[in-house]
Amino acid sequence: MDPGVTWGEFSRRWCTLQDGVLSYYENDRNAVPNGEVKAEEIVCLASNPPHAHGIENTFEVYIESERLYLFGLESPDAAREWLKSIAKSFVHPCAEELLALDFQRIGRLHYKGGLNLERAEEGWFALAGSALHVCVPGSERQEPLQLRKLQELSIQGDNEVLVLVERRRTLYIQGERKLDFLGWVQAIQKAAGSAGDTLSEQQLTESDVPLLVDRCIDYITQCGLTSEGIYRKSGQNSKTTSLLEMLRRDARSVRLKEGEHQVDDVANTLKRFFRDLGDGLFTGRWGPDWLWATALEDEEEKIGEYRRLLGTLPTVNRATLKALINHLFRVQLFSGENQMNTHNLAIVFGPTLFQTDGKDYKAGRVVEDLISHYVKIFNVNDQEMKKQQDEIMAIMKMREAASSGTQQAGDFICTVYLEEKKTEAEQHIKIPATMTAEELTFEILDRRKIVMKEKDYWSCFEVNEREEAERPLHYSEKVLPILHSLGTESYLVVKKQMSMENMLVYLASRVGDCKHGMMKFREERNLLGLGLSTGFHDRYFILNHTCLRLYKEVRSHKPEKEWPVRNLKVYLGIKRKLRPPTCWGFTVFYETEKHEKQQWYLCCDTQADLREWFATFLHAQNGGALWPSETSKVRASRWQQDSRLGNISLIPLRGNESEMRNSVAAFATDPLTLLRNV
Repeated sequence: MDPGVTWGEFSRRWCTLQDGVLSYYENDRNAVPNGEVKAEEIVCLASNPPHAHGIENTFEVYIESERLYLFGLESPDAAREWLKSIAKSFVHPCAEELLALDFQRIGRLHYKGGLNLERAEEGWFALAGSALHVCVPGSERQEPLQLRKLQELSIQGDNEVLVLVERRRTLYIQGERKLDFLGWVQAIQKAAGSAGDTLSEQQLTESDVPLLVDRCIDYITQCGLTSEGIYRKSGQNSKTTSLLEMLRRDARSVRLKEGEHQVDDVANTLKRFFRDLGDGLFTGRWGPDWLWATALEDEEEKIGEYRRLLGTLPTVNRATLKALINHLFRVQLFSGENQMNTHNLAIVFGPTLFQTDGKDYKAGRVVEDLISHYVKIFNVNDQEMKKQQDEIMAIMKMREAASSGTQQAGDFICTVYLEEKKTEAEQHIKIPATMTAEELTFEILDRRKIVMKEKDYWSCFEVNEREEAERPLHYSEKVLPILHSLGTESYLVVKKQMSMENMLVYLASRVGDCKHGMMKFREERNLLGLGLSTGFHDRYFILNHTCLRLYKEVRSHKPEKEWPVRNLKVYLGIKRKLRPPTCWGFTVFYETEKHEKQQWYLCCDTQADLREWFATFLHAQNGGALWPSETSKVRASRWQQDSRLGNISLIPLRGNESEMRNSVAAFATDPLTLLRNV
């Protein structure tokens, strides 16, 4: 790099970068440098915001010996050129892809992650915007962590371990050198927070909805659907202002709780967020087009125009609009109790979302149309609608129980068994509306102090005693709707899913996404209230990611039957009284669009064949995600937080809570002991 002039906060120096050495001189005529920094000593490079140190463009160089050098230039282009050149001189070749980023910070850190929590590794990190990029020598390239989508962000130990929890992984970054570690912590915390007043600058959920919006909607769904005048009442202004500030500052750390927060205050917070939103939900560019669409007289043409306009919105705006309209669609279903039908909600939200004075009726008309035609405009499929209906029914039953005095509002207590249905194995669990099967599983394990060992695939099962069948719940399934759909002959049990490892191995080794072969088939239909069945017969099946097809024989070209795979409920096991030809069978339930229920049975010749078919079913129904592999899980006890670990409790997938705690404690107590073998 050609030599240039830089001046720091205290003095002006002539600098050169040559052969991996950054040297600085009194002036351009001196042959002997005042000092120098060797590339191998540099651990971190950071670009500062303009005028951060009183000079227009500055950057910082951190070295091993806990020293910090500050450089500044007049030209931003020159500063960037120096920054890139210095980075290139010390970043390992395995991480050279990081150099192409418009990074604010780059360097090497020690960390633990994935399944390897035994010892720390050195990795190269770059912070670019709100994404943290990681490169590890000898490993495949990893997707960057989207910091605004983190589930948890905390400092543990004695402020020496930074924990970043994403949906599919957890990173523990070690503070080996306090000076540059502090800089990383502050930069990551800032990047993980909301950066402005537009939607894209907010902390986000996995589905690209602002966490602030998600928190408010979730609370009102659980606690306020039947609240009279919901969204019409204003709430207390001071509490709304305070809550909005907290959520904007760090929505990730805010937990809205019944009794602590009033429904109307939360509702008003959500309205004010949209009212004050920079560029609005519909954006300044497209907002007028939405208002214009209300003039279309043909209903189908108007719906088509709304769908077209929906496609023009930025990703976060589109996801947020769907989440909000879905919520308002639910609210109006309870209009008998809350007095807020579609029209009343539109009067409130039209001016709020379009940020108008309320005099233009078209704003309200847009919102009313979106709620009324929610299913068509947002292309909501039958499965999604059924899931929403189940959740609404669960909430209604929960509220009915609350109003009758049989339980506290917002609570639902159920009995879950550990390993088998016995009195001594009972656990009575409070089920929040947001609890997943994964979280319920870890809650049960925590209560019984059961350590999850390597390759222990603990899961929650729905057991149907009448059908003599059971179904492992997917780890992301919400528990409450399932509970309210269970009959008296069914219950939930937490136990190990013994075939999970073999299923994962099979899926990883197979070619293609299809499964086909012969199985024995028996159909059982209800005809005028009488069971009608015809015994087991050989049939040829083809299963792919969209449907299951049944053919009379291998050579048949046209299937006898075809079912959409996502609408099937597949249970392991077949009633003994049906005399299945083997003990390796499924019971399958299917509900048609007319809500007619069908039930039939499939039998395999071997246990391995059964596993392969079942693995393919689960893979197709859950988008390939059978098990959250290579992640640390957020435990169900987030409602009863463990003070020893700050705000979160975690269990690595292939470790246990005790090992994780010891790992973090070792980081904090003596980091060198973990690094001697690195």
